[in-house]
Amino acid sequence: MPELPEVERGRRMTTAVAKGRIISRVRCADDRIVIEDAAPRTLAKKLTGRRVIDVHRHGKQLWFELDQPPMPLFHYGMTGAFHVPGGEHLELESGIDPGTSWPPRFWKIQLEFEDGGKLAMTSARRLGRIRLRNDPRHEPPISRLGFDPLQNMPSPKAFAVLLAGRRVTLKGLLLDQSFAAGVGNWIADEVLYQSGLDPRRRVDSLATDEIHAMHHCLKRIIRTSVGANADKGRLPNSWLFHERWGRDAEATTHDGERIEHLTIAGRTTAWVPARQH
Repeated sequence: MPELPEVERGRRMTTAVAKGRIISRVRCADDRIVIEDAAPRTLAKKLTGRRVIDVHRHGKQLWFELDQPPMPLFHYGMTGAFHVPGGEHLELESGIDPGTSWPPRFWKIQLEFEDGGKLAMTSARRLGRIRLRNDPRHEPPISRLGFDPLQNMPSPKAFAVLLAGRRVTLKGLLLDQSFAAGVGNWIADEVLYQSGLDPRRRVDSLATDEIHAMHHCLKRIIRTSVGANADKGRLPNSWLFHERWGRDAEATTHDGERIEHLTIAGRTTAWVPARQH
């Protein structure tokens, strides 16, 4: 599933195409699952002729600030992404290929702008969502989310306060979007691997230095991934990310340590017993 770095990459791309421009044409697929709050024809009508003031993101949610409400709010789901004609699409772990023609396969909305720019959002498995909100930042689902680790990472002291009294597993905590918005499965595993923490441990078992290590690693991993523009080939070779996929019983880290797989908080979890305690 696209996580914070992938959605930030989408925000940057859509900003380059849309910011400051008027939406001249909108086409919506007849999909009442992905297009959640309005009929596709109504959504197209409400967006056409509006100027995009800016493009924002919080966690995995991305939205256009328009010159007047309502605003379109986008969530990729497991296989979604934004695309531009002729642009490189983000390679997803699902392996679902949107193709090279325009519009891309599995498109749910197409936007054209007054200067000829084009955008399309795809959602192959129909788990993405397109919604309308008058004030996205202060309405659900965004109003229910926790801090964004790129935009408003709390201080180490504030981070420790957020952890106080929690009894869930460390993996469950990191996957909880009401705690840290935008952290998904691979980022959670990477944070715990680099922190040296067993994903099965409960939050209330952490010592102060362990809390600081988790805070530091979360901040660094997010910034490094965003700095690499979510390009997995540019992530450090030492990261667990490169070897964690597929439940391979023979998988090892870059340093030769054995990787094991568990199911924690309902998600496949990769970890390294020799390193994580």
